Amino acid sequence: MTDRTVFFISDGTGITAETFGNAILAQFEFKPRHVRLPFVDTPDKAYQAVRQINHTGELEGKRPLVFTTLVDMEVLGIIRDGCKGMLLDMFGMFVQPIEQELGIKSHHRVGRFSDASKSQAYHDRIEAINFSLAHDDGQSNRDLEGADVILVGVSRSGKTPTSLYLAMQHGLKAANYPLIPEDFERRQLPPALAPFKNKLFGLTINPERLAEIRSERRPGSRYASLPNCRDEVADAEAMMRRAGIRWLSTTTKSIEEIATTILQEIRPERLSY
Repeated sequence: MTDRTVFFISDGTGITAETFGNAILAQFEFKPRHVRLPFVDTPDKAYQAVRQINHTGELEGKRPLVFTTLVDMEVLGIIRDGCKGMLLDMFGMFVQPIEQELGIKSHHRVGRFSDASKSQAYHDRIEAINFSLAHDDGQSNRDLEGADVILVGVSRSGKTPTSLYLAMQHGLKAANYPLIPEDFERRQLPPALAPFKNKLFGLTINPERLAEIRSERRPGSRYASLPNCRDEVADAEAMMRRAGIRWLSTTTKSIEEIATTILQEIRPERLSY
């Protein structure tokens, strides 16, 4: 069912509205058309949004769903009064009751990232992204002592996307290092990782799934063959068990689930959100 449109309206980037809205919509078996309307921060833009929402409703014959995180009350009022969709004002649902409960007013800041570039947390996140990019796939052994976590596993087991997610979402310096046949022959972790064993976290994957992923990149190669994938995964898991490394299988997990499990295990002191 794709005959209904969902709008995400914000006076900032719209990321908060879309993330929250998608979490709710995931509970329902349908695939709506998504429309993000960011930076709706003037009355004129609000009227334009109302016209677009109402026109969409007329074309589809069904009310669009409209998630908003609008702070400006004048802009929100225009949307609320003119919109013929089902309006879900998330700030109104949550911020106002919390204001009443705490007895204090919220900052009512427009946009989650309005002053982010001036904050230390933002600077740390950029540094973490740069670190993770520089230490992707074992590119560099320098400054590994500065890593919050070092992910290890066979090639294409999910190390790179997880590292970047941890950096971008949580500001963690996440390096990643591939386990290769030479490591398995030595039956030892790469020498560069030996001093940082307490920072290591392993990722493994079902061999059949690994073969599928590798075949997309190098079809017909030994690298992607199922027997080779089975051998590499078995050797990697045996190595992680011998070394006492914490690890998990990425086969059926999303990046968010993998990252959350890692955070629960390593519990970094400077975790940021």
